[in-house]
This record gives sequence, C-alpha cells and structure tokens, in this order.
Amino acid sequence: MRRPRIFALLALPLVLAAALSAPAHALSAPAQGAAEPYPTTIRLPDGFQPEGIATGPGPFAYVGSMAGGSIYRADLRTGRGAIINRGSGAGTQALGMKTDAHGRLFIAGGTGGDARVIDARTGEPLASYRLATGPSFVNDVILTQGAAWITDSVNPVLYKLPLHGGRLPADAVRIPLTGDLVYQTGPGSAAFNANGITPTPDGRGLIVVQSNTGGLFHVDPATGVTRRVDLHGESLPEGDGLLLHGRTLYAVQNRFNTVAVVRLNAAGTEGRVVRRVTDSRFDLPTTIAAFGSRLYLPNIQFFSTEPTPHVPYNAVAIPRP
Repeated sequence: MRRPRIFALLALPLVLAAALSAPAHALSAPAQGAAEPYPTTIRLPDGFQPEGIATGPGPFAYVGSMAGGSIYRADLRTGRGAIINRGSGAGTQALGMKTDAHGRLFIAGGTGGDARVIDARTGEPLASYRLATGPSFVNDVILTQGAAWITDSVNPVLYKLPLHGGRLPADAVRIPLTGDLVYQTGPGSAAFNANGITPTPDGRGLIVVQSNTGGLFHVDPATGVTRRVDLHGESLPEGDGLLLHGRTLYAVQNRFNTVAVVRLNAAGTEGRVVRRVTDSRFDLPTTIAAFGSRLYLPNIQFFSTEPTPHVPYNAVAIPRP
C-alpha cells in the first residue's frame, strides 16, 4: 500500500526488486527489555520493511513485510512480538491486511499477484488465491459483511472473496472498475492507481483512493462502477492506507508524512478534509489501524535509508484525532 520514494521510482521493476532484497533469515525479532505499558513506538525486526498493519482481536497488531511477506505479531500492551508466519521470499509480499471475527488474517500479496489467509494466532496458512498472472500490485484489503475486497494498483479491477457464512471460497471473483476512476500508466509513480480501500459509512458501497492522482472514488460493489467523491476542491495525493471510523475517514498520505482526516456523508459520495495530522516520528507511513483511542502506522522509511537487512524499523502510535 505504499508508494516508493520519488528518486527510487524511475523504474517500477527496480523498486520492486529492491523491496524483496532482504533475505528471510534476516527477519529476526528485535531484543526486548522492560517496556512502558502500551508504548507509542513498536520496534520491528531489522530489515523488515513494514507495509501493512491490522489490529485485533484484542490488543494485538499484525505488521506485514515487503521483504518476503513475513507477518510480525506485536502485543500492544508491551510492544513485544515475534514473526508468526515467515514469508517465502519468492515474490509474495505482505501489504494491506485485515483481521476478522474468526481469528483470520487476510493479506494482499503485492507483486506476487496473490492473496492469502492465515490463522492470526498461530500463523498457520489457511488459504491462498492466485489473483493475477501478469504484472500486478495487489495492494490493500477490506472486509465487509459477506466478502473481502482487494485492490490492484496496476490493473483496473477489484478482487472479491465471497465469504458465505464465513467460509473461505475456492476462488476469487474479478470486478472490473469502470466510470470516473481511470487508471494512469507510465514509469514509477504513474503506475500506482487504486490503493487503500474501505466501506462507505452506510455500508452499501466501497471507497478507494487513487495514489497517483489524489482522487477519492465511490465504488458500486455490484457493478464496479466508480464515481469521484466530491472533496470540495481538495485531493489526497500519495493516498495510501484508509481507515473508516463512523463517518470519519483517515487517509495516509505517505510521502507527505501526513494523515488526512475527512468527514464523509453517509453514502460516501461527498466529504470535506477537516484537518491534516503529522508527527515527528513519521518516516513515510504507509497504512493505518486503530486500537482504543490510538492510530498505529508502520514506517517504511524509503526517504531516509536504503532497505538493507540491518536497518531498524518501527510502527508508531498517535492519538486518534
């Protein structure tokens, strides 16, 4: 769910290759000492390259790695954690993620063109889905009543996993996107289109952000028809992870180290940016999840450091505006 730094975006294949450079054996958990209750900075394994984050059930966060797709589970009460599912390192990443009431974690696979579901407690694989066979960037996932929905930043399509009675399906359904959301092409940043996804406040539709244009779009889940959300002259450039709380939408603008706070109408067709929040600890945050009165964001640090196996990474907590 991230957009790489500008000076690294001259060629998308080079960036994606760099994102996979850290070997799986480098992703060991950091040493932990005495910690304050509910720390506001959570250390992640060196070389982890964090991208996606999800919270719950309970005081736990799950952070996904671009460097091979591993999943780190952190106890938010102490900040301590461990890798519960070690990625293959063979192209599949761990980008957008969401947990459900059945204790499952749904994971978007980035350049791997896939999605997978694991047990959130044990890390045991439960299902995997081949979503695309050509170039793709399977980016973010949201759960609604009856389905999981997944974006692809390269291909104008949503992938739907129907969850009848909570059962995982055998295959995904492709929903082509039409209407106002028009995918852009080109090198680097121009290739990143639909990114974060969330339901509308009334639960009848979906909302996606287009990173390269800053547009926010309402999606009819039955047809894939998109309409631009009226933001009254505002936009969300570098839009990444989205989080809905009531009628308030939190939108990460990664390269700007900012979270935009948008007040939506019930249908999700109109909204106003009421404020933008930043923090000195932001270092290209990508995605966003909530627990209690806090928002948690992982820092991928594309601006500040080269992604080597020895670079320390973290996720940070801020008060929910």
